[in-house]
Amino acid sequence: MRGKRICILILGAALLLVSFDGRKEQPDYKSHAVQEEILPPASGNSYYESQWALRNDGRLQRITSVCLDGQAGEENGPGESGPAAGRGWDSWEKITDSVEGVDIRAEAAWQVYEQTAGRRPVTVAVIDTGVDISHEELAGSLWVNQDEIPGDGIDNDNNGYIDDINGWNFYSGNSQVYTGPEDDHGTHGAGIIAAAWDGQGVTGIADSGYVKLMILKVLGSQEGTGVASNVKLAIRYAQDNGADICNLSIGSLVYDEEMRALIRNSHMLFVVSAGNGDAGGTGGDIDKVPMYPASFPEENIIAAGNLMFDGTLDESSNYGPVSVDIAAPGTHILSSIPGGYAFMTGTSMAAPMVTGTAALVYSCRTDLSLMEVREAIINSARPMEGLEGKVASGGMLDAYGAITYRP
Repeated sequence: MRGKRICILILGAALLLVSFDGRKEQPDYKSHAVQEEILPPASGNSYYESQWALRNDGRLQRITSVCLDGQAGEENGPGESGPAAGRGWDSWEKITDSVEGVDIRAEAAWQVYEQTAGRRPVTVAVIDTGVDISHEELAGSLWVNQDEIPGDGIDNDNNGYIDDINGWNFYSGNSQVYTGPEDDHGTHGAGIIAAAWDGQGVTGIADSGYVKLMILKVLGSQEGTGVASNVKLAIRYAQDNGADICNLSIGSLVYDEEMRALIRNSHMLFVVSAGNGDAGGTGGDIDKVPMYPASFPEENIIAAGNLMFDGTLDESSNYGPVSVDIAAPGTHILSSIPGGYAFMTGTSMAAPMVTGTAALVYSCRTDLSLMEVREAIINSARPMEGLEGKVASGGMLDAYGAITYRP
């Protein structure tokens, strides 16, 4: 809701509820991204100009209403404008201007991709809420289990899941990977990774002709909650059914040795969100107060913080020079949601930026292993002054740097 005089609290995504009460498992993961404004179905129109993460021309200005415990007429804070007389407690607006060139250099990366001969098929597991598999951006981006016959009620491939055509709903225990509006978070992340390259709506980072999305729903309800046991089942499913890269835009404050071992022993590359700070929307150092899986030290993890369009870390983003590897665009990101499109903010948007880049590079650079793709992404990060000491690489995601990287 850009420009409206409202009070919002930017929390982002990947927040913890509780773990165990000693008797039964409680909701262990929660996904919460701020949804700003909603756009209708594309109907042949392109929203590419609003995707600053792919091409930042410096024209975006984001106005955020800020809550004040006081009256209109209070002294303005640094970098803030207003307040207008009579505005009351929602007294001023914070204005942030974008900086031209603060983007992932997607267009340059795509040019290299198009000029490179040979492609490798890539499967990306999206472990999240469900995904609207009928969305105009995603219908052609889906992984299909070729060993399963749709709708016959038989486990044709004997993998323990009946009619798992595009993945599995671990939240409800069935093959229905899309259940409705509660699946906006996963649908948004899926679009960032591999929305269709068809000149309408939004554009994904990876080529959906070669990059396919395996949908694994572990979060549900309006709150977007889920339990750790289902996340672990989803990781096992992805591993057993051939996924290469796993996007985990979720997190927990609870250390889970079994989860860590699953990740450590997997062939997959895991891209995870760093998390979005405390209840007040202020990011913290997860080297000191760990957020898992981002704080696991495994070498097959990339943890992403949320970069703003001016090149600074969003105030809601967690950080950590050991735990967080890189920053990627995560503020005011436009992507698909059920029935249309929306802007969202959070490290849950930053993680699929990295995932999409990893999938693009892995598909194109058939000479690289997944761990070499990880190395390429981290070592090619573009240095940013404000990220020094905040993320291990000291920089932001650079798709062109990653796709042209030489070990």
